[in-house]
Amino acid sequence: MNEFHHISVLLEECIQGLNIRPDGIYVDGTLGGAGHSSRIAARLTTGRLVGIDRDPAALAAAEKRLAPYGDRVSLVHGNYRRMDEALGSLGIDRVDGILMDLGVSSPQLDDARRGFSYMADAPLDMRMDSQDTRDAYQVVNQWPYEELKRILYEYGEERYAPQIAAAICRRRESAPIETTLQLVDVIRGAMPPAALREKQHPAKRSFQAIRIAVNDELSDLSEALEKAVPLLNKGGRLAVITFHSLEDRIVKNAMANAAKGCTCPPSFPVCVCGKTPQVKLITKKPIVSGEQELERNPRARSAKLRICEKL
Repeated sequence: MNEFHHISVLLEECIQGLNIRPDGIYVDGTLGGAGHSSRIAARLTTGRLVGIDRDPAALAAAEKRLAPYGDRVSLVHGNYRRMDEALGSLGIDRVDGILMDLGVSSPQLDDARRGFSYMADAPLDMRMDSQDTRDAYQVVNQWPYEELKRILYEYGEERYAPQIAAAICRRRESAPIETTLQLVDVIRGAMPPAALREKQHPAKRSFQAIRIAVNDELSDLSEALEKAVPLLNKGGRLAVITFHSLEDRIVKNAMANAAKGCTCPPSFPVCVCGKTPQVKLITKKPIVSGEQELERNPRARSAKLRICEKL
């Protein structure tokens, strides 16, 4: 296994945005290499940090990195969509801050054996948790044409989704598509020459779509956002880093709805739903990486940070 070293994106902005109290309780729902978490833990005295990740490799690396902070830190192997259960198992019902740093991490991309990368040959896997039963091989070789087309279009925003899905189905009729570079070859063959000349790798959008489908990432995010706000103490903050427009749209809408409160139609003269705002938006527009960070870490280019505070 490669060393799990991940450059934390928007680190200073996250730490500042979470408004950390030394005696507070904080959750890192997507622990990764614990870059954000180590900075949070360093600011705690009597407080506590709960780190959650579905990737055992990430947890093992985080355990080493967070060892200096001793009993201030609790690590949980699990999915952040069930953070309420994780906290309940630790006897915690409310927290002062929640961080979600979404998407695939650098070590997952860089370890070719994980099957996340379209740049190196590996078995089609893409599971963030190796204990999950669904993998990329299953999606690519068993899902029907219409479902493949849907995820490529919706999750990858791939304009050649019909052609790529059809090419996958044709190829697997003769033999299963078993490796990442076999899949890249199929994707290339389905795209017109003009698309292959674009700056972006032709398989990037398709690999993103399949990875999201394998790990059910958008459902995870929606459920986690629903649970996060009720778990916050008054004044507690939720900070979410996204890396593509699908995620950012979900976060933006969830925070906006929580800040709005009333869901009555505009035609109603008075509110009858009784819903009141749960949060205030700290970021009206997302925070993005500056030039210095982009020089150090080009993968931060698509990152967007949104923050809200519990009322």
